[in-house]
Amino acid sequence: MVSHAHPNHDNAPEGSLYLADESATLAAGEQLANALPGRLTVFLCGDLGAGKTTLTRGLLRGLGFTGKVKSPTYTLVEPYKDSRIVVYHFDFYRFTHAEEFLEAGLEEYFEGDGIRIVEWPDRAQPYLPAADLEILLQVSADGGRRLELRPLSGEGHTCLERFATSRTH
Repeated sequence: MVSHAHPNHDNAPEGSLYLADESATLAAGEQLANALPGRLTVFLCGDLGAGKTTLTRGLLRGLGFTGKVKSPTYTLVEPYKDSRIVVYHFDFYRFTHAEEFLEAGLEEYFEGDGIRIVEWPDRAQPYLPAADLEILLQVSADGGRRLELRPLSGEGHTCLERFATSRTH
């Protein structure tokens, strides 16, 4: 269940919940998959080891992907086309300057339908298109995770509402 959902400074609902372990993180990703529209850009934020790739793995499982899910730290993008919705998983951790986003020709991935999950989005700014949803994962003192979802567009609001509804049923 969502720990709280309330309006924030721009009257948008905000959702957060506590994830006790890896299996809870995977389950949250699976539930998020059921809330996704056909097109969404997600900024996935958190320190190293916060569970970003684990959450993405759960999301892909929820979309029906059965293959191996790996972090795109070295490849920059991993496309997953064998799921209900095409998902592009990006990781910009290794960028030394934001222009690498343009040099790699990654802007074309942000056109058309599909889900774009972006780890370390700050390292590609100001070139990265705007997010519809921001997800923040923080490690708790007890080793669990705190998951926060912040909608940044109409699609992001719809996704959060669907996710919150799925968590309460």
